[in-house]
Amino acid sequence: MTEVLLVAGTPPQPGILSGAVRRLREQGARVRLVGALNPDELPADLGVDGLCALPEAIAKTAPSRTALRAGPGERVWARIRREPWLRERYRSADVLVAMDAHAIYTVWRLAQRNRTADARYGVAAAVQAIAERKMRPAPSPLQRLTNGLPSSDVVRQGVSRLVHAAPHAAVSAVTARPLMRSKIGTQLWLTAVQAPRMPDSLRAKVAHQVADSMAWAGRPDGEALILNATARKLSQPAARARMLADAASRQLKAGIAPSDLKPAVEALLSVADQRHRVDENAAAANLLNRAMTLAFDRVLHIDQLSSPLAQDPEGFIAPFRRSLTATTVAAPRGRLQPAAPPPTGRPLRLLIATSANDNFLKLIRAHYEAHPDVEVRFLDLAANAALKSVTWAAKSMLEHRLSADQTAYGAKVEDRLRPHLDWADTVFVDWCVAPAALFTMIDPGTTRIIARLHSYEAISRWPHMVDFSRIDDLVFVADHIKDLTTTLVPQLQGADAPRMHVLDNAMDLRGFQIDKAPEARFQLGMVGINQVAKDPRWAIEVLRLLRRRDDRYRLLLVGGEMNPDVSIATREYLEAFHRDLAELEPSGAVRRLGPTNDVPKMLADIGVIISSSVREGCHCGLMEGAASAAVPVVRDWPFFAGRPHSARTLYPEGWVIGTPEEAVERILATTATEETWRATGRAASEHALREWDWSVVQHHFDRMILDGGQS
Repeated sequence: MTEVLLVAGTPPQPGILSGAVRRLREQGARVRLVGALNPDELPADLGVDGLCALPEAIAKTAPSRTALRAGPGERVWARIRREPWLRERYRSADVLVAMDAHAIYTVWRLAQRNRTADARYGVAAAVQAIAERKMRPAPSPLQRLTNGLPSSDVVRQGVSRLVHAAPHAAVSAVTARPLMRSKIGTQLWLTAVQAPRMPDSLRAKVAHQVADSMAWAGRPDGEALILNATARKLSQPAARARMLADAASRQLKAGIAPSDLKPAVEALLSVADQRHRVDENAAAANLLNRAMTLAFDRVLHIDQLSSPLAQDPEGFIAPFRRSLTATTVAAPRGRLQPAAPPPTGRPLRLLIATSANDNFLKLIRAHYEAHPDVEVRFLDLAANAALKSVTWAAKSMLEHRLSADQTAYGAKVEDRLRPHLDWADTVFVDWCVAPAALFTMIDPGTTRIIARLHSYEAISRWPHMVDFSRIDDLVFVADHIKDLTTTLVPQLQGADAPRMHVLDNAMDLRGFQIDKAPEARFQLGMVGINQVAKDPRWAIEVLRLLRRRDDRYRLLLVGGEMNPDVSIATREYLEAFHRDLAELEPSGAVRRLGPTNDVPKMLADIGVIISSSVREGCHCGLMEGAASAAVPVVRDWPFFAGRPHSARTLYPEGWVIGTPEEAVERILATTATEETWRATGRAASEHALREWDWSVVQHHFDRMILDGGQS
């Protein structure tokens, strides 16, 4: 005889319950019942072979505070599992039956403990299970152990119907945290969200609810899997694009490079193109902005040790080059008049502009403020309320670039920026981000525009929003950054491209000439550890290998730590870094010196300066260390290694190495004796001062700014 256990999460209607028991008994089953029941309302002739009646509100109340915070399905389980009556009987059951949505989770949990039972949702499915059991032979002991987990049967028999009938109840009942953490839970909902003949609106609603439950259960991979699977079943392109974008966004938020980033970006761009063709430019701008935000998210390019832009820059940018909307934004509009030559008979009016970051401007600004032939104004757009509100308005910028006519945003930019352009002969915009896009949003008149691009901007969306036909001179800090940027930005390859210059950062390296004590020979140093891209763990690996050969070596870390709140990817790297430090700090092998305003003083204790980064523009900290006569050891930055320009072309032969093992050999060779160490350091200092000191670099800036762009 087949043993059937019915589970009720909410009180069943007496007539429905009687009919269910009768159908099961007609199949020759012995029927037991447990759950939310009112014994006084049960039919006298119900005919069950065992009964455990629990309070009717078990889906709303719970035996513990933790269970009360859970969903109704978990609350039913938390109450039912405590019953001795149940524990004595569920293991002998052949078929476990959820009478309602709130009982599904309990049946699933019971099925994990009784692998030989069939689990079903609804009486009709239970009757079918009894018939199937009669047709198949009794399972062997091995089959009992490997019997497929029954919740997949729950899916096939009932979840799709439940989703159609009551999606909210379905999601709340079958998204308990343990279920969502399991492969079964994922498979259950993959089946449900891909069920045929479901309206797009219902399918999307259920998918987002399930994805939220996956997030609650700590399953970002499951979130993306559900949303991407749902997107493939949606008939409307716009809905599909939004779903794919949501899946990618959730993975990025979790610090994960999205598995389906390219389809999401392409879908957004395709719908943006449709909107742009019918002049719905606000919608097109929103979609393009979303595509750019996803494609250039910091988790992909900044908070990881690699980037799609390092592996295949042209392939990565290809969807934007194929997009009508993106190419319209990037199309050169040109300037109505050429920039005027430098004035004669009066000082050059130089406007230096940035937004909240003047770290690399101090020497430049001081030089021209003291120059008799230059009148300087400094504009921090972040400190100017009228300009701050329009500077970082990416969607408004994109809509303006997409529109054939003047927009309200464009008029506002014209009104607020024109007085600055009318005053200046030359504008020097530092950082090729939003301010550079803003200054090219309107025609500059005869004012000459210079923009400087460091390193970060090349892997951001901002250069794709700048009209380079309105920039006269574009400054890069290194050739490898120029190569990458010109590969990614088609405007920089055409006839409308600006003059391009490679000028070193302004650094007062003479202030770093320091006398070092003999013991500095055995002290490695890093200046700047506040980004994943600095990869201090690589330097720690060098130290480990080095100390196996000579335990006198130490590592000094100068600078503030990474911010774990920036992204989960950064937090995970930082946690691994802290595990390294916990191993090495107690012995003094590693010391963190923290941030400082007196870097030369810190460098006095450092005999070997390390650049362990995966990418850099020019790495000022390394150059300052070299100027201090520390021996430079530069990792061949993986982002650019093997390209025509890289760390190997920026620095002298011998400074750059490929592996931690090669770094160890260079350090041991150059610090073998105090004389060798000091001689190597002096040579590095002489090179740094000869090539990169401001006393040299300022002449290149003068030729560009004062002489009309001839560098």
